[in-house]
Amino acid sequence: MQNSLAQRRTNSFYIKRITGLILLLFTAAVFLFSGISKLYAFDPFVWNIMDAGITNMTFASILARLFIGFELLLGLFLIFHLFLKSFTYPAILALLFLFTIYLIILIARQGNDGNCGCFGDAYEMKPSAAIIKNAVMIIATIILLYIYPIKSFRNAEWIAAIVGMAALIAPFVFFPLSGEDKPEVKNEPIILTPLYRSTHPDNKPAPVELRNGKHIVAFMSLTCSHCIKAAFLLQVIHRQHPTLPIFFVLNGHPDFLSDFLKETHAAHVPHILFRGADEFQSMAGSGVPSIYYINNSVIERKANYFQLDPKYMYQWLTEK
Repeated sequence: MQNSLAQRRTNSFYIKRITGLILLLFTAAVFLFSGISKLYAFDPFVWNIMDAGITNMTFASILARLFIGFELLLGLFLIFHLFLKSFTYPAILALLFLFTIYLIILIARQGNDGNCGCFGDAYEMKPSAAIIKNAVMIIATIILLYIYPIKSFRNAEWIAAIVGMAALIAPFVFFPLSGEDKPEVKNEPIILTPLYRSTHPDNKPAPVELRNGKHIVAFMSLTCSHCIKAAFLLQVIHRQHPTLPIFFVLNGHPDFLSDFLKETHAAHVPHILFRGADEFQSMAGSGVPSIYYINNSVIERKANYFQLDPKYMYQWLTEK
């Protein structure tokens, strides 16, 4: 009888260990995949953080790097079995809770459409699906707390220091903080007459007079992936800074307009659908997105979507 009881205890011990190891490896894989995939789609992740309410682009980019680094750190701490019960499990629960709050804010601000950025561009996931994913991981972590509380091995502090430092520094190495976020200075005339007197019968005059005064005009194609990214960031900026004179000139077939505005959440940004490739190209240039800071029909700045910091927009607007 004692042998039978001992055998059951032994079996229960191994079942817990095997189950715990599987859950631990699963959780570690999710965190590592999440962190690595964000490194390959870093800028959209920054923009999603801004869309959740962070108005300073530099702070949002630093916060994004720290989030990614912490995800990598937790994944590696799980694999190396570092301070599981004293630090790693509680930190995972705290981070998942924080991410869930972030996703709730994201849904409140932009709805449940689009990619939340949890796995970068590697796997698109709606915010509501990400909340369910977080709930599953929270349950798995709570189970791990009880069935897999393995103590750290000797000299774990040194391994933790090395692994932790490498994980936190990695996003800053891949994406160094740079001051090269200013738009390019230009001094080129631009003829915007087609926006008001187009030869295409379907075009209506633009509702805003862009030939006079200062305006930030983005020429974009409805089917251009880079334009979608630019439009998403610009709509975030416009929502947070509604006084900025941002205007979209969108080129393409009307059938694509609804999907473009839905994916970019940009319906609230002043825009016009402009038909006709030749006239559009005469204004936008050879490539899109073309984002111009226009002052009385003169392009004074040209930006890509890595150079759309609102502080430089305000600087330009106040220049005489």
